[in-house]
Amino acid sequence: MQKIISYPISVIYYLCFGLCLVIFHPIQWICLNLFGYQAHKKSVDYLNLGLLSCTRLVGTTYKVTGVDTIPKGVPIIFVANHQSMYDIVAMIWYFRRFHCKFVSKKELGSGIPSVSFNLKHGGSVLIDRKDPKQAIPVIKGLSEYIEKNTRSAVIFPEGTRSKTGKPKEFAQSGLKILCKYAPSAYVVPVSINNSWKMVRYGMFPVGLGNHLTFTVHQAMAVKDYKFEELMVITEKSVKEGVNEYKQI
Repeated sequence: MQKIISYPISVIYYLCFGLCLVIFHPIQWICLNLFGYQAHKKSVDYLNLGLLSCTRLVGTTYKVTGVDTIPKGVPIIFVANHQSMYDIVAMIWYFRRFHCKFVSKKELGSGIPSVSFNLKHGGSVLIDRKDPKQAIPVIKGLSEYIEKNTRSAVIFPEGTRSKTGKPKEFAQSGLKILCKYAPSAYVVPVSINNSWKMVRYGMFPVGLGNHLTFTVHQAMAVKDYKFEELMVITEKSVKEGVNEYKQI
């Protein structure tokens, strides 16, 4: 029944969502080219606030805990499970003070109003999943960028989103490169719940009435841990905060 009800609501939702993307595309261009990075960053923040507001139309609510525990004035590496595109929208807005930059697949770098522009010009990086060797220098560059500018990188070590909410095995390579070339960074595990329910039927219709939660766990200074230990603690923290993992 929910799926049937969702069809007409989803049409309205996607019209609003798409309108936000189209409106903010030229706004981003103007902000970046006339006023620079800070103005562009603000435009991206408010774009994602607008997109979050659109999700209210389908009954989505959000709870974010632990943001105040994130260290300030240092580079941050957010490590999270991945359930849908709504993970990214929420993190950009709720973690906006940390200037989140993403490791994204190259396909997202073209053809999507606002999204592709931000990924290409806002400090994030695009990788080719079919060419692991290409990803190494790209992620290294992101590491050096957050180290130099005291910003944050967001990485989803599962590689692809979980369609059921159950976390997949974490890959080590991307996080290892980030830690190696951003030695003053802190790794911050984040557990995401219920984002997958937004796309439980695919992109259309949208799942209704979902409560998305983002739980920030204890930050760990890269310099204080051997990478293998840091990886184990990070993966354990993220997965233990995911509801579907607890039910296994």
